[in-house]
Amino acid sequence: MTVARLAALFRYPVKGLAGQKLAAIDLAPGETLPHDRRFAIVHGASQCDPAAPSWQPKRQFLQLLTDERLAQLGIDYDDATEALTLKRDGKQVARGLLSMPIGQELINQFLNAFMKDPRGALKIVSAPGVAFTDKPEKLVSLISLASVKDIERVTRAPVDPRRFRGNLILEGVPAWAEFDWVGRELAIGPTRLRVVSRITRCAATNVNPATGDRDLNIPKALMTGFGHADCGVYAEVLAGGRIAEGDMVTVAG
Repeated sequence: MTVARLAALFRYPVKGLAGQKLAAIDLAPGETLPHDRRFAIVHGASQCDPAAPSWQPKRQFLQLLTDERLAQLGIDYDDATEALTLKRDGKQVARGLLSMPIGQELINQFLNAFMKDPRGALKIVSAPGVAFTDKPEKLVSLISLASVKDIERVTRAPVDPRRFRGNLILEGVPAWAEFDWVGRELAIGPTRLRVVSRITRCAATNVNPATGDRDLNIPKALMTGFGHADCGVYAEVLAGGRIAEGDMVTVAG
């Protein structure tokens, strides 16, 4: 039975924006992390109707793949109040209650001024029961720190694990061991997850999460060094419960 450690937990309340580090979170069967990709930013050329948003492919929203300036913004999000705070260089630049139209408009005004998107007006959107993840299925992503470290042999430069925007960051297992977990079950505290697939990476990973610069070519490094463009795995939550940083992760079989 393989054992790893849950080194860190992240969720991404707004698609394309920075992650929010968590000490603990409650998982529910068949769901993402609570509030993960709950919101997205629609651009003027999007086919997603801001008045009735639904899950759409990522190109319909602002994303790091095409809008790397997003990486310059940090966030805080409060579940109870739905308050979103945007920061730049650690300083607050905008704040709004996303449960209120006026709060949404405050965020929209800042985003339009900051991004200056040539495609037209930007609007932050949400929809009941929708997670604006890259896949329509509600999954959790796992990233192994050892695998990220192994990529550095090819890039010959530090690779920040945040480039991969994972939910569950694992340590204590050999590089790429997580690929052998596809089809198998994991236990983290009281929860159970089934690993369903590897995650193929796009050029969004080229963006440095600390600076917003495109300073590495991660997909090319993966193909050159390992013959694939994958890093991390997706898992489906089978049994819910509370997980926390430092929990042990066991792999069945």
